[in-house]
Amino acid sequence: MATIGSVEEAVAWVDHVGVALLYPNPDYVLPSLWEAVAGQVEIEWAVRDADGKFLAFTPAMDKVWRWKDELPAKRLACVGLHVARTSSVIAPRLVAALLTLAGRSSSPDDFGEVEGLERDVAQASLELGRPASRRELRIIVGTDKRRCDRAVNALQQKLVLTNAGRTDEESGWPSTLHDLFARRWRARLRNVPQRERALAALAEAVLAGSGDVSAADLAAALRIRRREANEVLEALEAHGRAVRHDEDGIAVWRAVSPAQAPAA
Repeated sequence: MATIGSVEEAVAWVDHVGVALLYPNPDYVLPSLWEAVAGQVEIEWAVRDADGKFLAFTPAMDKVWRWKDELPAKRLACVGLHVARTSSVIAPRLVAALLTLAGRSSSPDDFGEVEGLERDVAQASLELGRPASRRELRIIVGTDKRRCDRAVNALQQKLVLTNAGRTDEESGWPSTLHDLFARRWRARLRNVPQRERALAALAEAVLAGSGDVSAADLAAALRIRRREANEVLEALEAHGRAVRHDEDGIAVWRAVSPAQAPAA
């Protein structure tokens, strides 16, 4: 299995698979950047001495740890809690579809139904006009770390906030920066698709990167209803973009390569 060794290869890989996780998670069919870099599912975080003391990240973890911040900082990939229920990596070509799926507009000051502390955090980010750490947002809105972390995570899941790199200026461990999703990806949100088209694009990306995918798999990955997942898979099949077969009595679909797909 060929592995990724440079940030340029990481960008190409993300663009190819479209939708991925940062680290592997058995609850989802999605590929992970860790597996693409390390060539294995098992995560090996650290190099340790004979007493178990941490010496350094493993070479693979060092790459993933740096790239999870470098890719969004340079807008080479979208990173955050945006699909599944864990950190994900999304190709820039799919961010508009992702925003549509979340039911949000491309206006940075449109927070939808967000209320309470979440709205306060989003408003603080808007008024700052730049990426900010959780600590900075916490100080501005006047809350504690636990409540602020919970609000930021919820805002990422709702595609109000997204990762935007990191800062080394704060004391201790480097801190992730967060920015408004619609502000960060403004250039990619000039033509936001309708839901049907957005869902088809995301589903096709999941199929291309994950192999055999059931309706339950797709629903879990994109956080949609299983019935809607089944409908989009059947639509891709009807248009010659996917093929279906049964696996232990369960319907699963696989992507059709561009060379095999019928002409539009």
